[in-house]
Amino acid sequence: MAKAEKAVIDSFDFPAGHILAKKYVVIRRLGSGWEGEVYLLRESATGIERAAKFFYPERNKRNKAINFYAKKLHKLRDCPALIQYHTQEIIHYGGHDISFLVSDYVEGEILQEFIGNQPGKRLDSFQALHVLHSLTVALEAIHRLHDYHGDLHSANVIIRRRGLTFDVKLLDFFHWGAPSTNNIRDDVCDVVRILYEITGGKARYQRQPPEVKGIILGLKRTLILKKFRTITMLREHLENIQWDSV
Repeated sequence: MAKAEKAVIDSFDFPAGHILAKKYVVIRRLGSGWEGEVYLLRESATGIERAAKFFYPERNKRNKAINFYAKKLHKLRDCPALIQYHTQEIIHYGGHDISFLVSDYVEGEILQEFIGNQPGKRLDSFQALHVLHSLTVALEAIHRLHDYHGDLHSANVIIRRRGLTFDVKLLDFFHWGAPSTNNIRDDVCDVVRILYEITGGKARYQRQPPEVKGIILGLKRTLILKKFRTITMLREHLENIQWDSV
């Protein structure tokens, strides 16, 4: 008799109050993506809140994805803009063994949602350049360790405003293989694209001051990488901007 195929899981929908692995209480779902879903949990024994990423089994064959994340977060554990990894757990769900990665829970808003709540759904150029600077500092710490993010966009950044500055945390690395010059340069172009998006995108680009246009450069990769060969060059450029027209 043929063995029944297991159903493909594309959602977990854990309800609030549900107990997982006999030690975590579900508070709420924080978000979802191609690889799985992220939930806010509370440790039953300590009351400490944690974030947990649950991987869809079809996206995590032989635990390749979760092991990649765990090893990368451990390697980059001293980078302040990364969320600290704690442990892996396994539950049985829908006929599958589901692996999930437990890490610190960080308060803040997803950058995409933060921008959506701003007047005009954008930031003025002064604030946007401060956000960009925070992102360059975060990426610089990763690049110094000869690694890269690989999937940087406004849905993969947690942001929290602190006075004139912004604290950022980076989420959801992508595995493109071993780090390379191209991977690292992609991060530079991706962070410039974030500046383009949070200042209003195509609808506002022509009205941006020259200081902003001089970074976005029409999103032309060759021009961006000619001017900013590394994330450090972009950070230093930001720190020396003259604010006359911003």
